[in-house]
Amino acid sequence: MPHAEWVFHSGAVFDGRRLVRGASAVAVSDGRVLAVGSDADLRALAGPSTQTFDLAGRLISPGFTDAHVHAAYAGVERLGCDLAEVSGAQACLDRIAEYAALPAPAHDDAGWLTGGGWYKGDFPGGYPSRAVLDAVVPHRPAYLLNRDHHSAWVNSRALELAGINASTPDPADGRIERDADCQPSGILHEGAMDLIARLLPPVTDGLLETGILLAQEHLFSVGVIGWQEAILGSYGGYPDVSAAYRSLSSSGKLKARATGALWVPRDTTVDSVPALVESFRTRRAENAAAGFSTRSAKIMVDGVPENLTAAMLDPYLKPCACAGPDSAGGRGLLYLSPEVLHTAATALDAAGFDLHLHVIGDRAVRTGLDAIAAARAANRGSTGGHPADPRHHMAHLQIIHPADVGRFAALNVTVNAQALWACNDDQMRDLTVPLLGAERAAWQYPFADLEASGATLAMGSDWPVSSPDPWQAIHVAVNRTHPDHPGAAALQPEQALTLQSALAAYTGGSAWLNRAPGGTLVSGAPADLAVHSANPFEVPPPELSAVGVDLAMVAGEPVYVRDAAAGGTASRRQRTSA
Repeated sequence: MPHAEWVFHSGAVFDGRRLVRGASAVAVSDGRVLAVGSDADLRALAGPSTQTFDLAGRLISPGFTDAHVHAAYAGVERLGCDLAEVSGAQACLDRIAEYAALPAPAHDDAGWLTGGGWYKGDFPGGYPSRAVLDAVVPHRPAYLLNRDHHSAWVNSRALELAGINASTPDPADGRIERDADCQPSGILHEGAMDLIARLLPPVTDGLLETGILLAQEHLFSVGVIGWQEAILGSYGGYPDVSAAYRSLSSSGKLKARATGALWVPRDTTVDSVPALVESFRTRRAENAAAGFSTRSAKIMVDGVPENLTAAMLDPYLKPCACAGPDSAGGRGLLYLSPEVLHTAATALDAAGFDLHLHVIGDRAVRTGLDAIAAARAANRGSTGGHPADPRHHMAHLQIIHPADVGRFAALNVTVNAQALWACNDDQMRDLTVPLLGAERAAWQYPFADLEASGATLAMGSDWPVSSPDPWQAIHVAVNRTHPDHPGAAALQPEQALTLQSALAAYTGGSAWLNRAPGGTLVSGAPADLAVHSANPFEVPPPELSAVGVDLAMVAGEPVYVRDAAAGGTASRRQRTSA
C-alpha cells in the first residue's frame, strides 16, 4: 500500500455506527480513509512525509453533520445586533442600547435596527413589550427576531411605519400579540412578521456570503463538517440564500459538505403545486450545476407551542384572550391544510425530493405522517424521477401522541432530532408545560421509544435557535438534563439514548440523511473526520458537555485545529425552532 499522508494513532475509533473493536488508528491519503486498524497494522503506512497525530487516548470519528441548521441566518445575525450570546433581560437590553447608539447604515433612510437571538426564557411570559424596547430604541424602528425565529420583537416606531394597530387583523399564518386592551404589544408571530419584514432594507447576496463563511468557520470549530440549510426561500426578512451558496460553492470557498432544503411557501394551494414542483426541479438543477445539492423540500407544518401556533390534537390549556375566531378551537395552526399538504407531499415525492417537515405539535406530527403515507401510496411503483430510497424526515418532533410513535419506522420516516431541547429548563417549566399539561408534557421528545420502534435517527441543532455544538445536544440526549441546569429533574429519563446511539445519529445518521459521501470511517470513505478532546465513552455521562473538538478535517484537509491557548466553547443557550 502507498504511504499515508496522515496517520492518527493511539486512540479509539468510532466508525459512524459504533466503536471499532481493536482499532486505535486511522490512515488518510488523497482525501480518503486509507485504512482503519491497530497501531501495529498501520505503522507500515507511515513514510518520511507522513504527518502523524498522537490521539493520546482521544476518540476519532466521522465529522458531525447537522441535519437542520440555518447557517446563513446565524452568520448574518452575528454581524448585526447579535443577542444570542447574552443572558438575562437586562444584558439583552444593554446590548440593544449599545447597538442603537451606532450610526445607522448609510443606505437605510429609515435607520432600521435589526438583529436577533433574544431568548424567551429571559422575559416574564416569554414575550417582552414594545414599551420595553421603546425605552432603549425610541426613535429608530427596531425589528429583532427571537432565537427560535418564529417571532419578532418590534418597537412602536416599527409598528407605526407598518400601519399596525388594534384594528389590524391577524394574517392566516400568524398572530399579532396583543396587550390587555388588545393593542399590538410589540410581538409578531409567524406570518405576522412579514407585516414588518417587507419594510426592512434588503439583505444582499454579499452579506449572505459573508455570513455563511462566518458560520462555516464556527461550525468547523465544533466539529460540524456538513449541514443542511433548512430554508432556501424568503422567510422572516431573509431572502433565498441559494445564490450565495452557489457562488461560494463555485469559488471553492464553501469547503463543508453543505446541502439545502427548498422552501415551500405557506401560501401554497392545491392549484399552485404543479408550478411549485416545476420551479423546484429547475432550482435543483441550477444549484447542482454549481456543486450545491438541494434534494430536500422544506415544509413548515406548524409553529411552536409557546406562541400557541404548534398544532395540537387537543386545545391548549391557556388560550389567547385577544385572538380572533380560531377555527381550530385553540389547537394552534396548520400552515397548509391537510389537502394541500397531501398534494404537495405526493408531487414532491414523485419528483424525487426528500421531504423535510417541521413538526412540533402532536396534530402536526400526525398530519405530516398522513401526508407521507399518502405520497407513498400514490407513488409506489412510480418511475417518474421517484428515487428508490426517499429519505423523508421530520425535524423537531416535540410532542408525539403515543399512537404515532411506531409509524415512523413503518413509513421509513427519519427522526431529525434537536436533542438539546429535551430537558427541563426555564422555558420548558415556565412557558411550555403550563400550556400543555402533565400528560402531553410526558410525550415530549420520545427518542428511546422511536429508536426501539425501529426508526432511523439523525440530529441537528437548528442554530441559531440553539447552540450548534453537537456535544451539548449529545449530553442532553444521554442525560435528559441541560448542562446549564444540572439541578433540574430529567425530562422523561426513560427516553434517553445511549452515547453510541446519539453519536451515531449526529455522524452517520445525519450524513446518510443529507446524502453526503462521508459519515463513516472505513477504507475508501472520504476523510471527513473529527478528533475529540477525550474519549467520551470513558467520560462520566454528566460531563459529556465538556467534550470538545481538537481537529476537524474535510476530504483530508484540516479545516479546524484547536488553539489550546484560546479555549472556550460555543454558547449553549436554546431553543425551539425553525
